[in-house]
Amino acid sequence: MKRGYIQLYTGNGKGKTTAAIGLAVRAAGAGLQVYFCQFLKGRPCSELKALACFPDTITVSRSGKKTFVYEPSDSDRRSARRCFFKAAAAIASNAYNVVILDEVVTVVQFGFIDMQELLDVLHKKPDRVEIVCTGRDAPDVLLAKADLITEMKEIKHYYQRGVKGRTGIEK
Repeated sequence: MKRGYIQLYTGNGKGKTTAAIGLAVRAAGAGLQVYFCQFLKGRPCSELKALACFPDTITVSRSGKKTFVYEPSDSDRRSARRCFFKAAAAIASNAYNVVILDEVVTVVQFGFIDMQELLDVLHKKPDRVEIVCTGRDAPDVLLAKADLITEMKEIKHYYQRGVKGRTGIEK
């Protein structure tokens, strides 16, 4: 890949992580090296089993508990920061063609990393590295930095009718 861009998947709708995983699988299928950093999600899920099918092309790093973090602790903060710095090193190494920072927007909103830290990493990325950031309510400064923005908009969701996450669909 000659030129990498910064992609941002944001919005209140379902599908940001799923879209990022789809891109990871597409990149792996093309023989590209992918670093998938997932913040705040330590629970087992089917998507990780899918990514494990590409051990030679997709590297996964995660931080978080067995459930999505709603009330973060100091432990969550330390874990997220370690994950972020590992991802920053992966970006700087130029060993990966695609780096996905899943829920990095949320990590910034929780104050685990400063927006300037994220912007510095994005600014210093090697030219050939594609970076994907995900998370709800992306701030204007990140919207301005991104080259491609996809907003997932929830129009209707069966969760409001009491349908829980289903294996293979939401988890």
